[in-house]
Amino acid sequence: MGAIGQKVRVICLAFPGTTERPSHGAPAFFAGKQFVMLWADGHHDHHFPHLWCAAPPGAQEGFMAADPDRSFRPPYVGSRGWIGMRLDHDVDWDEVALQCEEAFRSVAPVRLISRLDGRS
Repeated sequence: MGAIGQKVRVICLAFPGTTERPSHGAPAFFAGKQFVMLWADGHHDHHFPHLWCAAPPGAQEGFMAADPDRSFRPPYVGSRGWIGMRLDHDVDWDEVALQCEEAFRSVAPVRLISRLDGRS
């Protein structure tokens, strides 16, 4: 895994109870359910490194409208509200971390979210 993958791994594995395992040949991160998938070499029509992130209901449209050059509706999971984030330009790693946290919060059980919030 290259530098992009290592940065994504550090971000995602910092969330409590997160595990990493391959899904469809790509690194994926789980907190009970999958919340982030990394396509370091691209996937299907997106020939650039990118993430697919779970998102709360309604967030996809706002995220894509706010930054249409860096975001997209990913195949397969886009219909469930997930967002796609391009990682082939000047990446704002704080934004990546924020979206990964939102993805985590979208799927993680309450006990893990409480641990993240420091309320174990």
